[in-house]
Amino acid sequence: MVTMCSLTSTLACTNSHPLHLRFLSVSLPIFHKFKTHPKLLTKSPNAPFLTVRNCSSITAKPSCEIKRNRAGTEPDEKLRRLRELFSKPGVNIDAYIIPSQDAHQSEFIAECYMRRAYISGFTGSAGTAVVTKDKAALWTDGRYFLQAEKQLSSSWILMRAGNLGVPTTSEWLNDVLAPGGRVGIDPFLFSSDAAEELKEAIAKKNHELVYLYDLNLVDEVWGESRTKPPKKPVRVHDLKYAGLDVASKMSSLKSDLVDTGSSAIVISMLDEVAWLLNLRGSDVPHSPVMYAYLIVEIDRAKLFIDNTKVTPEVMNHLKNAGVELRPYDSILSEIESLAAQGTHLWLDTSSVNAAIVNTYKSACDRYMGSLRNKTKGMKIHDSSNSQSGGPAGVYKSSPISIAKAVKNHAEREGMQNSHLRDAAALAQFWVWLEDEIHKDVKLTEVEVADKLLEFRSKQAGFIDTSFDTISASGANGAIIHYKPETENCTVVDAKKLFLLDSGAQYVDGTTDVTRTVHFGEPTARQKECFTRVLQGHIALDQAVFPEGTPGFVLDAFARSSLWKIGLDYRHGTGHGVGAALNVHEGPQSISFRYGNMTPLLKGMIVSNEPGYYEDHAFGIRIENLLFVKEVNTANRFGGVGYLGFEKLTFVPIQSKLVDISLLSVAEVDWLNEYHSQVWEKVSPLLDGSARQWLWNNTRPLVKQ
Repeated sequence: MVTMCSLTSTLACTNSHPLHLRFLSVSLPIFHKFKTHPKLLTKSPNAPFLTVRNCSSITAKPSCEIKRNRAGTEPDEKLRRLRELFSKPGVNIDAYIIPSQDAHQSEFIAECYMRRAYISGFTGSAGTAVVTKDKAALWTDGRYFLQAEKQLSSSWILMRAGNLGVPTTSEWLNDVLAPGGRVGIDPFLFSSDAAEELKEAIAKKNHELVYLYDLNLVDEVWGESRTKPPKKPVRVHDLKYAGLDVASKMSSLKSDLVDTGSSAIVISMLDEVAWLLNLRGSDVPHSPVMYAYLIVEIDRAKLFIDNTKVTPEVMNHLKNAGVELRPYDSILSEIESLAAQGTHLWLDTSSVNAAIVNTYKSACDRYMGSLRNKTKGMKIHDSSNSQSGGPAGVYKSSPISIAKAVKNHAEREGMQNSHLRDAAALAQFWVWLEDEIHKDVKLTEVEVADKLLEFRSKQAGFIDTSFDTISASGANGAIIHYKPETENCTVVDAKKLFLLDSGAQYVDGTTDVTRTVHFGEPTARQKECFTRVLQGHIALDQAVFPEGTPGFVLDAFARSSLWKIGLDYRHGTGHGVGAALNVHEGPQSISFRYGNMTPLLKGMIVSNEPGYYEDHAFGIRIENLLFVKEVNTANRFGGVGYLGFEKLTFVPIQSKLVDISLLSVAEVDWLNEYHSQVWEKVSPLLDGSARQWLWNNTRPLVKQ
């Protein structure tokens, strides 16, 4: 699944984390104890990214032209009602910012938290809306320009983030607001770092950032029609898939608390909570997580969750792990209580929301003020107690992020097994689709996506798709995060390129694979573009690099063949992937955004997905998942080890689209060896026409 740093904090792209990991066996601690890198503060969502809830046969026009065509449309009623709230007592603001995230900085979110999509009409997963008393603007990145042009009404200004001359949200606010303006946000929806950066940026024009703790203005407009928060039951993630029990994970985490002088830590990222507790949920579409906060102290842990989701089995699991339950919405009162107890609280300000961090800081200030009043005139004696002097924040990256990203043996095995079953489902799907197309059966993009789901759902351990399937024919393939809708999607055209980006959640693993095919005769242009994308895919797959190398260093490997003829693509090349968890996982990424200094470590999983897109014509992407492994090299310059990749995805790459004259002998050998592995690993899972299809599509190419 394609990824790129988006406008709001993306897990996979922006979090900067420790360079090392003590994660060798169950008997050793599994969390970091290392230096951290500066965080990337251009708020870019792990990562960030994904689903588009609109489709059509694209004939998109520049947004300026769309505005002329829609000049006579009705004023936006939602915006009118939102602006009425600006002058409400206790609000009194001049602008309001609506990000894409929920209170946990999630990339995928439950429908009830899709506030930016509701207020703007733009349903892409990455974007930020800003509404003033007389203007409304939406920022999104290159993956969504075409989609935003189609979905935004004339009431909205589209800001193409990343393009030359396009201001940031804070720059725009500084320009359009009179000095001394009040800019409102819901502090639960911004990480502490993002809020602080925004506060500092708008202060240049003497604007004030206003935290509206108790009132989300979009929710007020949304009213009774807003979907209720999810209440689906939580399940235990079996130890045979998790690889480490909760006690081992907790022991290592508590050891880190002691080592950093902390007495508690707040964990707010949903996949971190799920991983640490060996739990899975279904609160968020495509992501097996549940809405919850976790506070781990030296001698206990508290899970903040709607207890109607907790089954007797889960309750027993948590009890055995020493985890107590608390109401989800009592998190702030618990934070205040911790400060009142003098707790040294570990907070990852890149992911923990501003509401929590500011509540803790305010409670600390009250504690210290009270202490000063009590001790006036008293002589204060020194103490060797590390927790003396009252509460204090320990602001460091979450130690769980790296530990989760580096897969243990059981997680790796589950990922390998689930990918093979997934490949079998895809083989069955592709032979079906080719047969239908060749029989001239008219299939819509939605029907194709639904059929793929049918094949996958028959595989053992299938739970859900890992994101909305991107089933895109012809020009729709140029919309990087396209999702077809029944009402207005197009028919799959045998004479056009077809791009399919899809994945699944299995009980033992998470998959993500993209293939681009042609059912007829591709043009020379299409073959050249496809082949250059393939060359980039091969170059990254074969990369060998020294330990400590951050992912952005490798990004150019995947682009160099396209660059040679002046082509490129507007998304990152690779994102981390969770083991039976989120399909986008940080902190690692492979992207042209060089702010993420997280190195690729042995045991991490990343995607390899270069592409090329011609607006209104076609899209091409080739994606496999890769496992980072050690590589034996003839030399070890500087005494460091070297790393490379091992493939997890085994699905044929269509030879018809390859211009073999552009490939070197080594590249042809790579493709032939890959297809040999596909046949060897996947054919035992198939029979009949699917097995024959696999044989036909893994035959070796010969370079003349």
